Amino acid sequence: MTQKLDNDKLLSLIIEGIENVKGENITLLDLREIDNTPCDYFVICDGNSNTQVNAISGSIQKTVSKEMHEKPWHIEGAEQATWILMDYISVVVHIFQKETREFYNIEDLWGDAKTLNVSNN
Repeated sequence: MTQKLDNDKLLSLIIEGIENVKGENITLLDLREIDNTPCDYFVICDGNSNTQVNAISGSIQKTVSKEMHEKPWHIEGAEQATWILMDYISVVVHIFQKETREFYNIEDLWGDAKTLNVSNN
């Protein structure tokens, strides 16, 4: 039960962090009913530039840290900022520039996941 509450709060704070800096096209993939997944949820969003992608990452870290005192276990891609991956163990956040998101199309790769579109900016 605690894990579910923690995941719900973490997801809510991640989405808040994205929205605080105008991240777009927020999608939540629920992977819990798929075997051998790396986590319970993917949160996917995009930004319009390296600067915005980095700002989204920073906003998520700040929002989650302030409320839950949690830091990501691992972050990749911040140098190029075309795709930043933030690993919170049970939730992995993918922050893309639009073209990179279209190219990798993670939503189709994980087509068996339950999908929730949080925003359609």
